[in-house]
Amino acid sequence: MNEHLLSRRQFNARCAAFALTLPALSSISSAQPAAPEPLRRMVRFPDGTVVPAVGQGTWHLGQDRHPVAVETEALNSGVSLGMTLVDTSGNYGRGRSEQFIGKAIAGRRDKISLVTKVEGDEVAGDGIARACAASLARLGTDHIDLYLLHWPIPSAKFPGVVAAFEQLRSAGKIRAWGVSNFDVGQMDDLFRVPDGKRCATNQVPYSLNNRGIERDLLPWCAQHNMPVMAYSPLGGDHHLVIGDNTLKQIGAAHGCSAAAVALAWVIRSGKVIAIPESGSPEHTKENAAALSLQLTPEEIRNLEAAFPS
Repeated sequence: MNEHLLSRRQFNARCAAFALTLPALSSISSAQPAAPEPLRRMVRFPDGTVVPAVGQGTWHLGQDRHPVAVETEALNSGVSLGMTLVDTSGNYGRGRSEQFIGKAIAGRRDKISLVTKVEGDEVAGDGIARACAASLARLGTDHIDLYLLHWPIPSAKFPGVVAAFEQLRSAGKIRAWGVSNFDVGQMDDLFRVPDGKRCATNQVPYSLNNRGIERDLLPWCAQHNMPVMAYSPLGGDHHLVIGDNTLKQIGAAHGCSAAAVALAWVIRSGKVIAIPESGSPEHTKENAAALSLQLTPEEIRNLEAAFPS
């Protein structure tokens, strides 16, 4: 039996060899599974294109409200956090917003869903094509992902506008087109025009304190499988909702800002894209939290009681 016993020297040698394996075993046992990526809420357009439910508006950017470096950091922080839809217009700051965006996203264009607009007084003749070319130059890109008619015009002009949009789409200058600030009657008129049903979205104001589209436009768009793009989703410059106590209380329960709660309410249906504007990285990060925030039915009821339609 003694032949099976280890000498003291053999025993110590084997203990030392075993000890060398302990760090590796320890690292295996202590390794934690990687935290899952937060669920980011998305919205699908009729053509299958998918975009984040919270994007970034840029009405005042590039116009000296904040230092350019700060606004650039804010915009790119949003892109990094999943807010890759960026909305602008050729008339924001007479093109300065587009110029700012073009510089800010240089090198990241392939990550961006770029939205810009043409004005109603530019639609005559080849005006839409010329406006689009000017926007492309300011943005430093060869295509626009979504091109919108900024404000309604007489319905009699819809066929010409749709034809011009379709020519740009066929030429690869734009990927899709839509409208902004249209009511239900105007949407009906648009859909009667040849190719009018190619309209991808209607961009309108929508927030807790501006719920008018719930009466008719929002149901109309849902019936026609058209997502709505909500501007001023926090109430607009002079009517911000973020000071409301109900929003603050719900935000505290979720560990986020009142702004994130207000945006989560706007995008709750999965058929609305919110485009809040932010000129500061801190506010951009607060807004981005809405992409992964799921409100409970009770929280939604409490918010809608605090902001009756």
